[in-house]
Amino acid sequence: MNNRLRIFLILCLAATVTLALAAPTPAPQREQGEGPFERLILRGVIMISGEGAPPQGPVDIVIENDRITRIQSVGNPGAEIDPDNRPQAGPDDRELDLSGQYVLPGFIDMHGHLGGDEQGVSAEYVLKLWLAHGITTVREPGSFNGLEWVREHVERSEALAITAPRIVPYAGFGMGAEEPISTPQQARDWVKSIRRQGAKGIKFFGASPAIMSAAFDEAGKQNLGSAMHHAQLNVVRWNVLDSARAGLTTMEHWYGLPEALFTDQVIQNYPLDYNYNNEQHRFGEAGRLWLQAAEPGSEHWNAVRDELIELDFTINPTLTIYEASRDLMREQNAEWHKEYAHPKLLKFFEPSPEAHGSYWFDWTTRHEIDWKRNFERWMTFLNDYKNHGGRVTTGSDSGYIYKLYGFGYIRELELLQEAGFHPLEVLTSATLNGAEALGMDEDIGSIAIGKKADLVVVRENPLANFKLLYGTGHYRLLEDGTPGRMRGIRYTIKDGVIFDVDQLLADVRKMVSDAKTAGQ
Repeated sequence: MNNRLRIFLILCLAATVTLALAAPTPAPQREQGEGPFERLILRGVIMISGEGAPPQGPVDIVIENDRITRIQSVGNPGAEIDPDNRPQAGPDDRELDLSGQYVLPGFIDMHGHLGGDEQGVSAEYVLKLWLAHGITTVREPGSFNGLEWVREHVERSEALAITAPRIVPYAGFGMGAEEPISTPQQARDWVKSIRRQGAKGIKFFGASPAIMSAAFDEAGKQNLGSAMHHAQLNVVRWNVLDSARAGLTTMEHWYGLPEALFTDQVIQNYPLDYNYNNEQHRFGEAGRLWLQAAEPGSEHWNAVRDELIELDFTINPTLTIYEASRDLMREQNAEWHKEYAHPKLLKFFEPSPEAHGSYWFDWTTRHEIDWKRNFERWMTFLNDYKNHGGRVTTGSDSGYIYKLYGFGYIRELELLQEAGFHPLEVLTSATLNGAEALGMDEDIGSIAIGKKADLVVVRENPLANFKLLYGTGHYRLLEDGTPGRMRGIRYTIKDGVIFDVDQLLADVRKMVSDAKTAGQ
């Protein structure tokens, strides 16, 4: 069995040998980005706060030493602005005239793996694509390049030494343990150890109920966050409701939720020749799972929904990473692959019985139809959950299944809108909800006085069209009557440092071009 699949399966079994993949080339020292400044003023912007409020502008935003200190409305759209009604700049202040452009809170990717040598890409490639798409904070779920390697990037990002979002490191359950975790006490000891090593949370895949209960209890005592991919190997004994009751803070993807919604069965309706190690079996049958759950609006559906909301439970769906299942050709031929997909990454995506997430052995029309229906029911639950007060966040899980870093995240925004979210609700999921789930909402997640200067500057209104946020922009008829591309994001500001998105994208294009020239 190939190393990649073996590692993934061992993780799903919560084995505790050392599981770190070969780490990619570390990020180089930062050579771009202006700031931070003692005082920075963004002039004439239209602000979308991230808190659900409609756009407001023009406003001037004053930032002092990476903290927003003033937000002042300076007039009405189209009207002349009175200069005496604006914050005054000192001789050493940095000013950006952004009249008519939109400013949003920095995006939070709640499921962002930093890649590995198996994918053939460097950390620089990943980090710059994230920043180029407005992502200023990333939760690294698992730290499978090694917790020490990830923590080095956490610290270098905090010190503004690399061009990177803020990184929140979670450790894969059991990673680095000297022997397999087989008792509740071993689980508690491991949780304490990983906290001492600097992890901010834990990603689980499944284990026995006794071990899971002990691990969640200890994680709570250690003030660690938790995320879980409820692998099918353990989900019969431990579904999403079990996890939420035990203290899980966020669920990843959707596994374990349909099982909690079963009414006339206990086990997924597996074909008798099903084998979990066969990736097409696993993903193919997953596409039939949601229609085995309770009907929307039924008593059981509502009961599960309401209990999860009462437990302040967060759903991080990563819809985007499953999209190839419902339309493989679309994902294989996405327009950004030409200039931004590293050739080694494209090779990694190809069908292979030895690689996780490369399950296109014989992907049929039937599979895609099943997944389209799967998405409909899944999206119905997400929208219903949100409408009743539940927290839904945004994550991408890019680097697998034809999803590129950054691009996959923007697609997640589009998919939440497809699920029924108003674009303002989508942006709240992408910003404030993620900050709340991470316990960081006092510092990031919305544009408010006292919060950090994590911001995204967009040339046009993203609420009207999320496609503007893609690095490739939006293809449309331009004002001169010719077809062309309008790119939306102009700057990403993280910790008060202004990054020029066009330059970040140019850097990535060069990496890809050089790799192609070298025949990689």
